[in-house]
Amino acid sequence: MGYGHSRAAYALRDLSGGHVISANAYRGIPVHDRRLWTQLRQLYETISRVKPVPIIGSFLFEALDRWQEIPSFYPRRDLSEPNIQLKQMYHSIKQGLSRHFIEMLSRDPVPLVTTFFQPAFAADYYNYPGEIYCVTTDADISRSWAPMDPKKSRIKYFASNGRVVERLKLYGVREENIFLTGFPMPKELIGGPSSVSLKDTLMNRICNLDPQGIFLSRYERTLRAWLGPTKCKPRQSSHPLTIMYSVGGAGAQRHLGVQVMESLARKISRHEVRLILMAGTRRDVAQYYRLAAQYRGLGKQLDSWLLVPTFDSRSEYFAGFTRMLETTDILWTKPSELSFYTGLGLPIVIAPPIGSQEEFNRTWLQYMGGGVPQNDPRNTNEWLFDWIRSGGMARMAWNGYIEAPTHGVYRIEDIVLGRPSELHQPPLIV
Repeated sequence: MGYGHSRAAYALRDLSGGHVISANAYRGIPVHDRRLWTQLRQLYETISRVKPVPIIGSFLFEALDRWQEIPSFYPRRDLSEPNIQLKQMYHSIKQGLSRHFIEMLSRDPVPLVTTFFQPAFAADYYNYPGEIYCVTTDADISRSWAPMDPKKSRIKYFASNGRVVERLKLYGVREENIFLTGFPMPKELIGGPSSVSLKDTLMNRICNLDPQGIFLSRYERTLRAWLGPTKCKPRQSSHPLTIMYSVGGAGAQRHLGVQVMESLARKISRHEVRLILMAGTRRDVAQYYRLAAQYRGLGKQLDSWLLVPTFDSRSEYFAGFTRMLETTDILWTKPSELSFYTGLGLPIVIAPPIGSQEEFNRTWLQYMGGGVPQNDPRNTNEWLFDWIRSGGMARMAWNGYIEAPTHGVYRIEDIVLGRPSELHQPPLIV
């Protein structure tokens, strides 16, 4: 699974005592299953990395993207006919893929919450005795997310936004099996249903993103109403202006991080801005960034004003990523599942999308007002700071916090555990 599916599972880990099972890498997985999962992951990562290669890269990626294409939403119509990807997936399940996995889980049939559709389909097909829940991880989804026979399926969906709710209906999923929750994000960054931690973080962030006080002067009354007067007192931020450029799990678009580094080199050396180049578990990408920093005379700034963290596992990466977001002011990334993090009051600079799902994520993010497509990264030191001085980045941080769902992790927990929720229903924005 890619980072998107694993990131959602990490946020929900409290449901299972902190333990997350990977359907493609659990203890005791049959050799055949492991081999097939590995081949699928390597195929996707390879095609994602070669996309920039002229002709052949674009051809391969377009073929993959068409395989998982999302049909146009309008006019609304019956879209329940299974696509090729779904048929192939069910063929592999009927041949035994994930049967061992479901049989193992069936020994203790607690509610099954999966952030990837294949285990949900396998659980449904092999009659898993417990409840089956599937968390969606994009702002729009292909037909492959809904089961072969959606009217008869027991799978219940936690929808990341209103568009996904309506899309699942077009795919034939029964309305009573769809819950609008929002994408699950780490509790550490929220601080409960009342968002105690998030409100403090947001005001620190706005202090850095509104150095001229333009946004605060216009929206002080609104900020006080939403955050309370104690949160809106004049203050200095708890951290320097911090930008994070985050690379996806396939390591694509790593070159953009170097271009950002080059453009901000003087500001980094003067300690005017801190840059985090987030490579996740990709040690090859982290080494690429460290060598680039040395070559460009930024070696002395490494581990202080230029951070290139490395992690040995996804769980370590997600924990470290979460900690660093507490003092991050701007997130720069392709429009992956991280688009939903604008709900944490993070303004997002949008790198070029990779695939149709990410194009829909970009549209949703801009519709929320929480992100804007990047300008030329080689001129970051100019345009990004124009946006900051004008109060524009502070406005995007606020828009994301107000407009995008924030409490998905709590809504999902309430539903799975069967307890009443104190949270309001997020708006059905299609």
